[in-house]
Amino acid sequence: MNPQENPQERIPEEEEVPESAETAEEETPAPEAEKPAEKTEAEAAEEKAAEYLAMAQRIQADFENFRRRNESVRADSFAEGKRDVAAAMLPVLDNLERAAEAGAGSADEALKNGVDLVLKQMNEVYRKLDVTPIDRVGEKFDPNLENAILQGTEEDGEPGTVCQVLQKGYKMGDRILRHAMVKVVPE
Repeated sequence: MNPQENPQERIPEEEEVPESAETAEEETPAPEAEKPAEKTEAEAAEEKAAEYLAMAQRIQADFENFRRRNESVRADSFAEGKRDVAAAMLPVLDNLERAAEAGAGSADEALKNGVDLVLKQMNEVYRKLDVTPIDRVGEKFDPNLENAILQGTEEDGEPGTVCQVLQKGYKMGDRILRHAMVKVVPE
């Protein structure tokens, strides 16, 4: 130690490792058990084929689900369109019924027969569309099918029942196209 050197500032010298020891560790081959098993080309191709097959099956299943969903949406839309058209034509049916009633007392047989034929034809179309009138005179009032707009008297029937239909209601299948407007005997 040099007397002028401060013992605290002194840097320890590194031990020299012989170069042969460093290289000996690097060159040592790993034991056979620790080596990852290398895949042959055939195994790799089989794995790829299985992966592609699984992907194709998923895509095919997704497409089938998509097709079913679209078919369901299309059918629902078509049924909704039929209901909308049937509901839009109900005022025409009402007017044909009024014309047939007015023509019943008419002397003009040709006009009366013409209106009756058109009304019959319109009723046939509605029957094919599964549109049925809601006619519940004498039955218990059901707010799901009818709108009560007038009250009757006790002489009109049983309390809580429909005594008169002022405007026919219609339903298509189990869906209401138009509620019937009725007169109800108060309870």
